[in-house]
Order: sequence, then C-alpha cells, then structure tokens
Amino acid sequence: MRTTITPTTSPTASPSTSSRSGTGLVRSARRRSPARLAALAVPLALTTLLGTTAASAHPRPALRHTPAASACRGQGTDPGALIRASADIVIDAPLSTVWKLQTDVERWPTWQKPVLTIKRLDPGPLHRGSRFRWTTPAPPTPSTPATTLTITSTIQQLRSGSCVLWSGPAVGEGVRIDEGVHLWTFREVGGVVRVHTEETWTGPQPEADVPGSTALLRTGLETWLRDLKATAEADGPCVGVRTATPVPPRAAG
Repeated sequence: MRTTITPTTSPTASPSTSSRSGTGLVRSARRRSPARLAALAVPLALTTLLGTTAASAHPRPALRHTPAASACRGQGTDPGALIRASADIVIDAPLSTVWKLQTDVERWPTWQKPVLTIKRLDPGPLHRGSRFRWTTPAPPTPSTPATTLTITSTIQQLRSGSCVLWSGPAVGEGVRIDEGVHLWTFREVGGVVRVHTEETWTGPQPEADVPGSTALLRTGLETWLRDLKATAEADGPCVGVRTATPVPPRAAG
C-alpha cells in the first residue's frame, strides 16, 4: 500500500530581514550557496539533528511550551524558526516496537540507509541530557564537493513510550545548520500507533533559502517516517496515514 504523508509548513519571512547571525563554523559575512542545501536529499531530519546549540548574535526564544501533540513534557520546537515542517503517520505495530526502534539510536544504521555511523557519548538508556554523534552523506554540487554531515544530538526531553525531543547542529564542508530541534510523539490508538514528528531549523545558511530548506526538511521527515513504519511493521498489514494540514510557505524575497 502506498503511503502518503503531508507535512505542515508555516509561513516564513524573508531571510533578508529575518536571518540570524551565527558564530563558530559559520562565516557570518559570507552566505554559502543555497544549491548546496538543495542537494542534500537525505533525512536531515536526520539533521534532525542534533546537539549543542551554536551561539547567536540575537537571543532566541526558549523552546515553546505547547499542548501534548506538539510538545514533550511541555517543550517543543523553536517558535521563532523560519524553517519548519511536520507530519503524522499510523504504524500497525506495538508501541513498544516503535518506541524501541526510534530510541535505540545505535541501531539506526540497520534500518536507515542515510545514517552512516552513530556513537553514544554517554552510557545507559537515553535520558534528558544524553548525547550522541552521527553522520549522514551530502552529495556534491557544481560548486562544492561531496561531504559528510556530522550531527551532535542532545536529548532535551523524554517520556518513555510517549515522546522525545532533541536538538543541535549539523556541520559539513560548506554546509551548516546552527540548530535543528526535532520532536517525536507516539500515541497508541485502537491497536495502532500514531506517530507525530515536527522539526525546525535555524541559522544564516538555511535561512538564505527558506523554501528550499523547508522542502529539504520535509523530504527528510517523510523518509524517516516511512523507514520507521516499514521496519516496525515488517511484513504486517499496511494501514492508513493521518496527514497534517499543509500551510503553504511564504515565498522568500
């Protein structure tokens, strides 16, 4: 059965007026080619990233406190981010199976081809403050060579069997996302599991091409959800998908 996922994107403002200045590996005086981001057709939802937040010239709002479907223990994605998407899917598998697949991060490469390597940076089960570092490929463009993105993720919130929220940067040669904040929630309804995911990106480089970055993020979320569904269900029956209501992004300019 063919699965259809419709992500949600929010209206966006022009990066010329809303872009934030970054530090560290970002050269604030120079914007790298938006074509570089457009070429990364891998789950950067993988860039989904994530770990320690990069410094910014302007303070960012705290992660938002929202209702259950859009938060984990009251904490959600970045409310000030220009780039965001969300999607839902229904998985015909036990909640324990779906949860274990998603949170046993060291096994991600066994069911997600875009995850090349992954390493836990602390022992024991995932908990608030846990960190892990992983890599995913980025293909070449006419102006830049192929590279590998390194993602350092920090768990910001976690409720066993219910939700997990992580955040952090993705960095590669010629590519950087200052911070991605990625939320997952899981709810068992009528013998199936409804999975909701949403993510935001911030940083001067992705904000230089808000529509392109949003499309890339959407692709990553869709790919991740499909891989999770296929792996959890194995050879089981395919069930329908409950999609998010799309909000057309505002054209940058």
